[in-house]
Amino acid sequence: MGAREKYGLTEVVNARGTYTPLGVSRSSAGVAAAVAEALPEFFVMDELADRASLALTAATGAPAGAVTHCTAASITLAVAAAMTGADPRRIESLPDATNMHNRVVLPAGHVVGYGQSILQAVRLSGASVILAGSAETRCTTEDLDDALSVDDVSCLLLVSSRLVHGEPVDLTAAVKAAHRRGVPAIIDAAAQFPRTADLLATGADLVLISGQKYLASPTAGLVVGSRRLVQAVRAQENGIGRGMKTTKEAIVGVLAALEEWQAMDRAKWEADQAAKVTSFARRADLIAGLSAEVLADPTDLPLSRVLLLVADGIDSAKLANELRTGSPSIHVLTDEAGLLLELVPLEDDELQVVLERLTEILARLLG
Repeated sequence: MGAREKYGLTEVVNARGTYTPLGVSRSSAGVAAAVAEALPEFFVMDELADRASLALTAATGAPAGAVTHCTAASITLAVAAAMTGADPRRIESLPDATNMHNRVVLPAGHVVGYGQSILQAVRLSGASVILAGSAETRCTTEDLDDALSVDDVSCLLLVSSRLVHGEPVDLTAAVKAAHRRGVPAIIDAAAQFPRTADLLATGADLVLISGQKYLASPTAGLVVGSRRLVQAVRAQENGIGRGMKTTKEAIVGVLAALEEWQAMDRAKWEADQAAKVTSFARRADLIAGLSAEVLADPTDLPLSRVLLLVADGIDSAKLANELRTGSPSIHVLTDEAGLLLELVPLEDDELQVVLERLTEILARLLG
């Protein structure tokens, strides 16, 4: 009996993607075994953190790495690190950031919410936010340069996510603009683990990644980049980071997931995911009331999703709600055009359940 059956929890088919309210992802049996092996053991946690840094360096090419509780924690701690460095007195002072460079520049279109506003994640460190450009249109290099020119800027914070709005910001140009002012640049890229090397290539001083999304580790934030700033992030455990610390089992799970990632045939994985999406879209396209399209990821992740366009007279929100409230509970994304499904974690039997439920619901709605 699994945990769901034991505790009487809802059976979920997750076609939303790496979505925190649904438990994010499925860890492999190997990662689960590594976590179980770690739980009864004692460790010198600094040694374990050092080992994680070496593993993150090997996997990403970054000079150093650290593991935090989650990516939201990483945002707060990375901003704190930019303000305090490894100075114990400054670390102890936070969230009182008086007499520190304590302003964070953020493109207006990068004000995202992921259950918490990124603005609050920044403010938890004691910093305040300067918005650059317009959320509705764009943030130019000139907008960034103006915002970076004010006094007491601690860092530039950028977001690489499909949640951002407005015209895309050129991340490399933005990082260069920050560096011209002597300001470190941090990229929040929670769901972007497969693109970590590309994001580091922008010149960013820190890149913040979720371990539990596409790496499928236990819940953990991965901070990679400048050795000095990574050490400053780790030093926050003696301050505001104490309540955001990671656990022994999370770090060991990250190590196991990184080993599996490096051993994986990624070209085969990408081909298998593409075949899964194409096959599902072809079958969904045969259902009365639907037409299916394959959409590439807008942030250049190596995966595609299925967009299901609904016939006139069918409310896509109602269709999504019927999927969610049935048994099993099927969760999908919705947009103005229809339903958006991510299939990465789904097995063949789950895909079949989704198709059967869509067929049944649409037959009823179409009368």
